[in-house]
Order: sequence, then C-alpha cells, then structure tokens
Amino acid sequence: MARTQGFDRDTVVRAARALFWRSGYESTSIPELEAATGLSRSSIYNAFGSKRGLFDAAVDSYLAEVVRPRLSPLTAEHVDPRALAAYLTGLRAAFQNLGSMPATNGCLLINTAGAPIAGDPEVARVIADYRDELHRAVLRGLRAARGDAPEVARLAEAVTGLMIAGFALARVDAVEAARSIDTALGLIE
Repeated sequence: MARTQGFDRDTVVRAARALFWRSGYESTSIPELEAATGLSRSSIYNAFGSKRGLFDAAVDSYLAEVVRPRLSPLTAEHVDPRALAAYLTGLRAAFQNLGSMPATNGCLLINTAGAPIAGDPEVARVIADYRDELHRAVLRGLRAARGDAPEVARLAEAVTGLMIAGFALARVDAVEAARSIDTALGLIE
C-alpha cells in the first residue's frame, strides 16, 4: 500500500523554487532543500525522484505562477495596445524595488541559462522555449500597438533582448537592469 503524502506539494515546490531562484541549481544542497521545504531527503526523493525532479517542478511552478500571469495581458485573445508598455513599466518597478525577487535574484530561467545545468538538453529546451514565449508576448504587444508595420519583428527582437539583459543584470546591478527596461520603453514609444 502506497503512503499518502503528508505535505502540500505546491508549498514544498514554492519553497524549493525560492531557494533555486536565489542560489541556483548547483549551489543548492539537499540539506538546504530539507531546511527550506521541511522534508527529509528520503521524502524529497520519494516525492520528486531526485533534486533534479524537484528543480523541474520548481521551474514549472515558476512559469505557471510567476511568468505566465505577468504575461497574460500580452497573451490574451484581445491585447490592449498599452499592454506591452504596462508590462515593461511593471518590470522596471520590480527591478527598482530592491526587496523584490526580480531585483535581488533576476529571473530563474535566465540565471539557469548561465549555469552548468543549462548543458542538459531538456533544460536548454525549457530555456529556449521560455525565450520564445517572451518574444511571442512582446510581438503580440507590439502588433496590438502598431499593427503589422515592417519594423515590428525587429523591434520585438530588440525589446526581448533588453528584457533578458535586464533579468541577467538584476542580480548584480538593479539600476542598470531598470535602465535596460527604460531603453525598451523608449523603443516602443
């Protein structure tokens, strides 16, 4: 007979997500995960298969609970012409709020892109898909504001790149991260 889990899976995954987001996959130890989640090593392995399984669950949680809700105005059936500017303004505000996760930790997936685990083909695919998701959202926002003008595709590439640069810079220089988003805002005005 299988044992019933005596913990809330979502709570555990969110606790692990915060730790992975702050410290990265490689630097996060099993004892740290035990302390953050309240689970023993054996419970982590029974529930998630491995540290990597818990990391994969944390990434899924990050996309579902952090990324996609913020992008939803850009991915809705009808996109308001001001949606991209509002998204970028909110992102800049998050970078300027030095106590926020984006200001202190950047982006879980952009951080992961620069870590050794990014060499894993599945992790690389998730990161590439994330970048594509950001790009599609930006492109939809620009099309809502400008239609299908010839420069929209190039502009979407530039804005996406500036967002990624902001996420990468946030951990070391939140002011420069916000400046990157200011540049993106200047491009779409």
